[in-house]
Amino acid sequence: MQLYEYKVVPAPVRGEKDRGLTGAERFALALSEVMNELARDGWEYWRAETLPAEERAGLASKTTVIHHLLVFRRALEDEEVSDADGEDEDGLTFSSERRGRLTAFAPEGRAPRLGPAADETF
Repeated sequence: MQLYEYKVVPAPVRGEKDRGLTGAERFALALSEVMNELARDGWEYWRAETLPAEERAGLASKTTVIHHLLVFRRALEDEEVSDADGEDEDGLTFSSERRGRLTAFAPEGRAPRLGPAADETF
């Protein structure tokens, strides 16, 4: 079974200036630059997500903002899979040693949950 590592990055919010490009063409250029940069590092574009997040608005209030995210994946080598720490109830494998943060690996056709697990508190 092939496992994948996932990377989530914010989608560009404005286009890149280039001679002769206007509107959607400028935005498409910015998006293609992000996608090509990650592709050079072995990341495959997987999908786009639009997710709400609660953020502070002033001293005491909070507001919900929408974040547009791009999800990329790349296949793991066999030795990377064997270094994983364990599996959760959904069959996703987690490793806490990669780059000092929790990284999720999922079998083909499944993407890891975005956000903390139901039993995690911060």
